[in-house]
Amino acid sequence: MLDTIRKNGVTLALFAAITTGLTAVVNTVTKPTVEHQTALQQKNLLDQVVPTNLYDNAMQQECYVVTDAALGSDKPHHLFIARKGDAPVAAALETTAPDGYSGAIQILVGADFSGKVLGVRVVEHHETPGLGDKIELRISGWIKSFSGKIVHGADDKHFAVKKDGGDFDQFTGATITPRAVVNATKRTALLIETLPAKLSSLPDCGDANE
Repeated sequence: MLDTIRKNGVTLALFAAITTGLTAVVNTVTKPTVEHQTALQQKNLLDQVVPTNLYDNAMQQECYVVTDAALGSDKPHHLFIARKGDAPVAAALETTAPDGYSGAIQILVGADFSGKVLGVRVVEHHETPGLGDKIELRISGWIKSFSGKIVHGADDKHFAVKKDGGDFDQFTGATITPRAVVNATKRTALLIETLPAKLSSLPDCGDANE
């Protein structure tokens, strides 16, 4: 009986060791491919919020970390700077709309440094299918309505949903979700205006990950 138990224990241990080894090998082999695909997806998203004709630098490589209450949470958010020559001309900044109907909505906002929104994309959300999910590009073109809009200060009443007296459509049966995205975009665009003067004091993404 003891020999059988011992033999089974050894077999299980060998199986566990082999499985762990195979998992490590697979991770090592596939890691470069996964990282490459992630970088391609990130570039595609950046290209959607900051038109490529506006800049000539490798935008993904100029990445900083921003922590600010205007971004909807106290967690660090990534900032990507677009330059023409050496001059910063625009930025893409991750932001959070904490007041979505079904929780926080993760967003990427592209804007220049004078309050003009260049593009917005929702990166992650948990809004109700058929109602709040119209913030997602594959469901609706609503998110494109931000492109070209200018935020004229924190008290700009036009930068709001129509139910609140602004210019942006809300969804039938769902006002909370678009309101959250509009307000987060407004706060983020205003923050982006202030960033050129702060770049030298911001940690870059590499330092923040160390």
